[in-house]
Amino acid sequence: MPEADELDIDLRSDTVTTPSDAMRDAAATAEVGDDVYRDDPTVNELEARAAEAVGTEAALYVPSGTMANQIAVHVHTEPGQELLLERESHIYRWELAGAAKLSGVQTRTIDAGDRCVPTPEAVREGLVDEDLHRPGTGLLAVENTHNYRGGKAVPVDRIAAAAEAARERDVPVHLDGARVFNAAVALGVDASEVVEPVDSVTFCLSKGLGAPVGSILAGDEAFVEDARRVRKLFGGGMRQAGMIAAPGLKALENVDRLADDHANAERLAAGLDALDGVDAPAPDTNIVVAHTEAAGIEAADLVTACKAAGVGCVEFDDHTTRFTTHLDVDADEVDAAVDRIAGVVEDLRA
Repeated sequence: MPEADELDIDLRSDTVTTPSDAMRDAAATAEVGDDVYRDDPTVNELEARAAEAVGTEAALYVPSGTMANQIAVHVHTEPGQELLLERESHIYRWELAGAAKLSGVQTRTIDAGDRCVPTPEAVREGLVDEDLHRPGTGLLAVENTHNYRGGKAVPVDRIAAAAEAARERDVPVHLDGARVFNAAVALGVDASEVVEPVDSVTFCLSKGLGAPVGSILAGDEAFVEDARRVRKLFGGGMRQAGMIAAPGLKALENVDRLADDHANAERLAAGLDALDGVDAPAPDTNIVVAHTEAAGIEAADLVTACKAAGVGCVEFDDHTTRFTTHLDVDADEVDAAVDRIAGVVEDLRA
């Protein structure tokens, strides 16, 4: 058993991956220039390849997914407008009210439940026309995969239907696709098909794809040019960024292997679901959520006890805990994690 606080099986997130030797070599030997002047050839190559990967005209390399989402909000909206989005979406739940603080945008939420994306009817009902008393909706944001809903891969037709309803009122649509390639692999389609219905998309290089840092914001050329200026405003203008962009190029080669993470997540969920008092639904992608209310175990206690057993996980709700598979965890380690968690659950139930 590992020493307390030593996470030798870290399932907290797919952001905990460490760069491969090939990524480290690419960083060390990257050709660089000043990216604010658009002189960094490695960044330029990454942006071109990223745009190609999701089927957009252009792309912008940014330090984080949160910055990418907030840039998109800022570009698409005017201060005082509303941002319409799902109640449990990352932009609303986990980004420090950035839309309000950075863009002066009010949020209006829709509870889409396990559907993850609002129905067209819900979108139409949620949209607000600008008048003397009301601000007007400036943007609809959707998410795929949906993090809080257990890494759900949302079918393309649901996003397309919601986007069509927004466009009927000339409202643009942004996709928080932090794990959009997980969605594409799970749905058996190309990422460009997932992205096609929307006006802009964010995706992370530093999650399942395994890069040490960085995300992409993509859309048409005019949108990306505006986004580049906002990136500078938000403090995201970088200089010799090729040293961190080079691993991102290697990360784009990791899309196909995401299926391994999905298989390991299924294995993990099956093992957890077999434990008395634990409900762990089969996942779509690489995120497993375990509900322990029936066992009388609070998520905070489970996380603490798992940490002491060397397994990392995170609290999602009072009785809901998230486990995330990634390229640094193989099937044997998943089995070992299940064994340790089983012991933890048994102890906490006693």
